[in-house]
Amino acid sequence: MKTLINWKVFFILWIASILATIAVLPYSLELQSSAVNTAQLPLPLPVIITVQIIQNAVLVAILIFGGMFFASRVGLGAPILNAATRGEPVADRVRAILPLSITLGVVVTLIVLGLEFFYFEPAMIHELGEKANLLNLWTSQPAAWKGLLASFYGGIAEEIQLRLSLMSFFVWLGRFISRTTEGKPTHAVIWIANVLAAILFGAGHFPVVAMLVPLTPLVMVRTILLNGLLGIVFGWLYWKRGLESAMISHFSADIVLHVLLAL
Repeated sequence: MKTLINWKVFFILWIASILATIAVLPYSLELQSSAVNTAQLPLPLPVIITVQIIQNAVLVAILIFGGMFFASRVGLGAPILNAATRGEPVADRVRAILPLSITLGVVVTLIVLGLEFFYFEPAMIHELGEKANLLNLWTSQPAAWKGLLASFYGGIAEEIQLRLSLMSFFVWLGRFISRTTEGKPTHAVIWIANVLAAILFGAGHFPVVAMLVPLTPLVMVRTILLNGLLGIVFGWLYWKRGLESAMISHFSADIVLHVLLAL
């Protein structure tokens, strides 16, 4: 009897996502420290954090199940994890995706940094004045060790949410609109799904950005474009190499942004 999803992969991704959510706490708490007065919180901070972790665990379980369900029906997913849970050797597969995944993650990050340095940073200083420094990638980073922990959240949790869950759903939905003679989604459908997920990936950073500066049109365009460029690359890797490749690339990009720039 064929099961709906590979439950072994489900639990691996679920546990990894929970651990990543815990790992990002030092980073996110530092970013929120200037915007949140702990004395005014309705409950003690540890209680709030515990509740949020539990809520996130439930939500992520739903997202992983849905993502794996839709992904398996459109030819997407986590091929290396699937192979590993079947007892197949995966070392060669991992080595095969590492160079491209890491290289693309680093290169697109350098492109993003170039756009930030040569265009968005001067434009935001002109518009926001000194407040723009709160978004300055060169000076506003928490400590490197916090950035390293946060990188696991980006590489694991965000890729599960944005690529496995959201992009897979968009591709599955688009298959009903445009598909090949074999019933597979067309390349146009996959690209549209990829771009939509990347835009939402960028927009998902609005709450954090809004704690630092006003969400002006320039700030919103910057947030969506810079994060969206990264998201499109991760989505392409998810399509062509699998979820693991997108995770490695995202992790590599975050290491540059949140660790190397924080040194």
